[in-house]
Amino acid sequence: MPILVMKFGGTSVADLDRIRNAAEKVRAEVQRGYDVIVIVSAMAGKTNELVGWVESTGPFFDAREYDAVVSSGENVTAGLMSLTLQEMSVPARSWQGWQVPLLTTSAHGAARIEDIPREHIDQKFAEGMKVAVIAGFQGISPEGRITTLGRGGSDTTAVAFAAAFAAERCDIYTDVDGVYTTDPRITHKARRLERIAFEEMLELASLGAKVLQTRSVELAMRYKVRLRVLSSFEETDETSGTLVCDEEEIMESNVVSGVAYSRDEAKMTLVTVEDRPGIAAAIFGPLADAGVNVDMIVQNISEKDYEGHSGAVTDMTFSCPMNQVATARRAVEEARNAGRIQYDDLVVDTEVAKVSVVGIGMRSHAGVAARMFAALRDENINIKVISTSEIKISVLIDRKYMELAVQALHDAFELEKSA
Repeated sequence: MPILVMKFGGTSVADLDRIRNAAEKVRAEVQRGYDVIVIVSAMAGKTNELVGWVESTGPFFDAREYDAVVSSGENVTAGLMSLTLQEMSVPARSWQGWQVPLLTTSAHGAARIEDIPREHIDQKFAEGMKVAVIAGFQGISPEGRITTLGRGGSDTTAVAFAAAFAAERCDIYTDVDGVYTTDPRITHKARRLERIAFEEMLELASLGAKVLQTRSVELAMRYKVRLRVLSSFEETDETSGTLVCDEEEIMESNVVSGVAYSRDEAKMTLVTVEDRPGIAAAIFGPLADAGVNVDMIVQNISEKDYEGHSGAVTDMTFSCPMNQVATARRAVEEARNAGRIQYDDLVVDTEVAKVSVVGIGMRSHAGVAARMFAALRDENINIKVISTSEIKISVLIDRKYMELAVQALHDAFELEKSA
């Protein structure tokens, strides 16, 4: 039988009524002729509760025990989903990560999937089981300990199973009915996309869009797993939701597909850094070692012999998440104390936001940057930092202008219109 993977997020299984609603969608796919692998998250709020309990035991907890506790939320949901399907006369059973087994690395709290052997589940399908309900977000390490994949890891679990079992498709059920051109809460003109390319979705996810977890999109792109984002709370058919697929499956698309934003950004500038070969490595090496996720980087033009400095000096600016500012500050200060770098001052701006436009059409269309900058100029929004790639342009601006910038760019690229 063809295999379909269906993943239900926390809000989709928040209580027994919602679990029954999700089970009805699973039964409908079984009736269409599929063998179904269902990936479930913990009930909404449960993971946060479990994390809180672990953190309340003390500041230096054992990461292995953290995984043992935090993974239990998905186990409960998987068992309840299986029981509900059985009450509907659908042959189903639940599987925890170690029972599959979903094999991972030993990095507790942020493990990566290494293999998903098919034998046990294939055998059960051959014996008449129609639905395998898998606890998402978890696996087992080479040492035989329970591991977790990091927040949002159930999306990654779903895509990994779809790849391992050559599923026809992986349906991700959430509390939204697809991927939009931007956040509908910011502009009512936001439009649901029927299709979006893997690369575009990956950029949007990494730039702040919360619909899909970044690692899951990376995995889908690598193994060509077709993803469909759907609402758990609406009736769906073949035209529902947004299909995330290969670029070749999209006949025509707008130059820009979406506008993403990230509110929790910070800008850090090292003032009067010595401009010499290796200085960038001396700065960003310690930041990487400290786990700081550096994004946009700008190095100013060198100036000779200013303010008493002999030789060439420059300013180095970079952005990072706000919650990593303290870590970043400590990393560069330790590098200065160790004599690896010298600078006069570290200036931190925590009142910035990142706004980005994304689209595979940028590859073949000139003038996207000019159009973006003109739209921001017309709203009197100053750009602090610019970063580009083949299919995206990002700017750092004052946070108070973020929503205005998103609306202006959505209008400038006429994203309310389909291609």
